[in-house]
Amino acid sequence: MATEAGSRWYVVQTHVNSETKAAANLDRQGFAVYLPRYLKRRSHARKIETVARPLFPRYLFVAIDVATQRWRSIQSTLGVSHLVCWSGHPASVENSVIDALRAREDDGGFIKLARRFGFAPGDKVRITEGAFVDNLALVEGVSDHERVAVLLDLLGRKVRVLVGADLIAAA
Repeated sequence: MATEAGSRWYVVQTHVNSETKAAANLDRQGFAVYLPRYLKRRSHARKIETVARPLFPRYLFVAIDVATQRWRSIQSTLGVSHLVCWSGHPASVENSVIDALRAREDDGGFIKLARRFGFAPGDKVRITEGAFVDNLALVEGVSDHERVAVLLDLLGRKVRVLVGADLIAAA
């Protein structure tokens, strides 16, 4: 998905949850499109699944040669909210930014995110999902790359519970 000579990358804002639809419609019109995605663990109805999510929700990149391509048609593309512009001209993104994003992709084309939880033992956290939603807890430790051991105050006692690292937030 290299850009043609004279083309630069620009930012397109999409409608909510329409990144894939917008990318497909822009591609159908002959534009080179880049929608960086990553894999997210999601728990729903007692099952955990991995789903592809956009790295920048509601945004994607499109390669345009503003001198030769009819770029204004992007504004009326299904799934597209608008092309991000400054003073009536599309706002460009340096090729190095796109290259850096692509360099972080795995074999499946998904961006590899660094797993940093930012929690240390003794930190106060709030559980954001699951059976203990909105309960406050203390971080006891990180058990592995996916779960964090927390101490919940239940019925006057400290109870150790393992929760997904993506299910807690700083209190």
